[in-house]
Amino acid sequence: MFWRGWSIARRLLVANLLFVVLLTSGLTAIMVADAGSRTYEQTRQRMLSVATAIADSPMVVAAASDQNPTTSLQPYAKAVMRDARVDFITIMDAQGLRWTHPDPEEIGKPYVGSTAQAKAGETFFETTSGTLGPSARVIVPIKNSAGEVLGMVAAGVTVSNVQVLVAARIPEVLGLAAALLLAGSLAAWALGRYLKRVTFGWGPEELGQLFAYYESVLHSVREGLVLVDPRGTMLLYNDHAALLLGMAATSSTAARSTAAGTAPSLASLNLPESLTELLRTGRTATDEVHLAGDRLLVVSQRPALAPGSNNIAGTVVTLRDHTELTALAGSLSSTQTLVEALRSQTHEHANRLHAIISLMELGRSSEALAFATSEHSENVRLGGEFVDTLDEPFLAALLMGKHAQADERGVALELTASGTLPPATLDIRELVTLLGNLVDNAIEATAGHSPGPTVWVDLLVADGTLTITVADNGPGLPTTDLDVLGRIGTTGKTSVAPGGRGYGIALIRRATAALGGTITGENDGGAVMTAVVPLGRLSETDSEKRGNQ
Repeated sequence: MFWRGWSIARRLLVANLLFVVLLTSGLTAIMVADAGSRTYEQTRQRMLSVATAIADSPMVVAAASDQNPTTSLQPYAKAVMRDARVDFITIMDAQGLRWTHPDPEEIGKPYVGSTAQAKAGETFFETTSGTLGPSARVIVPIKNSAGEVLGMVAAGVTVSNVQVLVAARIPEVLGLAAALLLAGSLAAWALGRYLKRVTFGWGPEELGQLFAYYESVLHSVREGLVLVDPRGTMLLYNDHAALLLGMAATSSTAARSTAAGTAPSLASLNLPESLTELLRTGRTATDEVHLAGDRLLVVSQRPALAPGSNNIAGTVVTLRDHTELTALAGSLSSTQTLVEALRSQTHEHANRLHAIISLMELGRSSEALAFATSEHSENVRLGGEFVDTLDEPFLAALLMGKHAQADERGVALELTASGTLPPATLDIRELVTLLGNLVDNAIEATAGHSPGPTVWVDLLVADGTLTITVADNGPGLPTTDLDVLGRIGTTGKTSVAPGGRGYGIALIRRATAALGGTITGENDGGAVMTAVVPLGRLSETDSEKRGNQ
């Protein structure tokens, strides 16, 4: 079909124009017919008035009884024709023989037309052909006081003159029709422009195909996709976005119409404050990390602009679930932390061993023995303090390694602990990730940035919770809002890859959430990070994982 390539706007414009033309044509025909009918009715009433007035005239009744009525009635009929502006007035006897006529040659001849009704004493209207051509006429009987029919009066106008009257009304009808056509055309044009703007000139086939493609793409991508309008209503989201944001999945990709009041709003969702703020403000964001429950989401957001316009129609948000990735990164980070600690210890022990060997080669065995004994005593004291106090060998091993790592970086690491950590109460993998990253960040912040760099680590077990406090005398946190601090790009470190330094806050927050605890940050002569983790019994699966570590 030739219209298959037309846009929706063009199709609607043509359809509306055709409709308006047909409607206008129909209305015009009806109005012309009505005008003709009204003109004929007005003509009939006028002729009836003229004929009735003549028939009721005493002069006419008296003349009808004379021997030669034409002498008095012919001038009278001509005068009335002139004054009443009718084409003919014919006065005739009861048998239909004319007493008057516009053409004197027709006087005395039979009337051409129906007279039976008038002879019966009734008024009659007809359109018929007479001596002057087709005409619209009324025939009225002339009666005496006794009701006897003495004659008849016919008054009428030719059809051509009636048609002139009808034609006089046609310009008015055509003007109204033209106004209707113009108004309808303007309305169709305005509606067409609006549809062209909102559909970008696409036809229904293209829009249907485009929707099918979008539907397939939105259901097939492994990222969450959300479209949010400026009012904070989620107009569109796919299944994966519903899963990540804790919404009910729909059979259709699109949320239902906002007019129906069923499209979810940001206020109705149980989202973290940082993520709600991001979606509500519509600011541009690239790979920001947000903690939503036990999920770590990487969020990017861009404004949606209408083609050819700078008006913002809403925002497009993509969500990626990095929970498993960061869990693996946390495990890797824990392993790397222990490996780095062992490497530092190995390096330090190698240096001390070289010193002991050199002393022995110099024959100074007593000094070598004293040096070795003091090093061993320090390690035994440090390790024994945490093993005896917390009864957690993994934490003791981690902190001993961190102590050596801090010494290697020129940072003093002061460790304190109190209370007893009950066995099988915490996921040691998450606990090592949390504590290791806290200490790493503190060492990184103080090394080479302040005189006498020092990191303080305190572990307190009391009232069914483990409180971990890590403080340093570095430059402090750029902000105490961990939602802002956790965004990729806020960190001043160069690596932002999973497991890298830039993911430290993200790993800390995820590990804290996995342990069911809370983490806060403040500045007090440096950064102070405090994590409070409730103690609870591990499930059998977690205990098995703990035993395999």
